[in-house]
Amino acid sequence: MEAHPARAEALAVAMRALARREYSRRGLRERLGRAGISAEDARAVVEELRERGLLDEGRFADERARVLAERGRGDGAIRFELEREGLEAEAIEAAVGELEPERERAERLVLHRGASPATARLLASRGFDEDVVTGAVAREP
Repeated sequence: MEAHPARAEALAVAMRALARREYSRRGLRERLGRAGISAEDARAVVEELRERGLLDEGRFADERARVLAERGRGDGAIRFELEREGLEAEAIEAAVGELEPERERAERLVLHRGASPATARLLASRGFDEDVVTGAVAREP
C-alpha cells in the first residue's frame, strides 16, 4: 500500500477496531465510514487486511454465531444476523454447524423457564425452528 496519509489513518482505525473484536468486511467498512474514512480508502484497507489474514469472515462468523447462541438465539436468528452482516451462505452454514445442536439449546431454556406457552413463544421469537420449539416444550421433565 502506498504511503497515503488517509490510508494510513484508515489502517490505524481498522487495527484499533479489530483489536477489540472481529468484524465482517461489511461491518469494518461501515465502522471506517463512521470514523470519516472515505469509501475508497475503507475498501482498500479492508482488502489489505483480508489478504494479510487479519480480517477473516469465517472467524467472524464462528465467533458471532457462538455469541448469539450463548445469548439464547436459535439457528434461524443466527443465520439472519450473519446474512445481515453480509456473509456468504457457506461461511454461515459452517458457523452454525459448529454450534451445540439447536434442540439442546432450546431444551436448556425450557428447563430453566419451564414448559409453557410463554416459553414456546420466547423460543419462536428467538429464531428456534418450529419443530424444535414443539419438541422442547412437549418433553416430559
